[in-house]
Amino acid sequence: MATIFELAWIFFKIGLIFVGGGYVLIPLLHRIMVEQFHWLTLKEFLDGVALSQLTPGPLAMLATFTGYRAGGFMGGLVATVFIFLPCTALMLFLSSHYEKLRNMELIKAVLDGILPSVVGLVAAAAYSLGKTSLISTRDYLLLVAGFLVLQFTRLSPMVVILGAGAVGFFFHFA
Repeated sequence: MATIFELAWIFFKIGLIFVGGGYVLIPLLHRIMVEQFHWLTLKEFLDGVALSQLTPGPLAMLATFTGYRAGGFMGGLVATVFIFLPCTALMLFLSSHYEKLRNMELIKAVLDGILPSVVGLVAAAAYSLGKTSLISTRDYLLLVAGFLVLQFTRLSPMVVILGAGAVGFFFHFA
């Protein structure tokens, strides 16, 4: 069981690099939560990533779940607060200085450099999750179907996730 201070420090550090959304953190979260501290099993981690897509602030909810598993109710509360603390403080600072910062070439250059790295990190996260969770032909067919539905329709990702769950349920009992 993790201490509250350990959870606070770990999730604060994760929150510091929460740039570009939670998907860029999947490899890091996997290493910390599953491999390093063993707070979650691989199956719990993958289930948590999938289920957290149904909530606002997707992977931050995974932090709440992990904090709860590692430190009970207080662990969940601390993990949630500390994963959001750095980005909240940064947004408060940036919003109060927005007019000064928005036209600075340095800021534009930094953001232009961050964008491609975020795309690469999301691709790495997809690869990392795919290599551990894509096992059968059915899994690959669901991946392709989900990708096509999300790319060529306006259907909500939640509907795609629930639909894939229904297909999995059907095939499990068929």
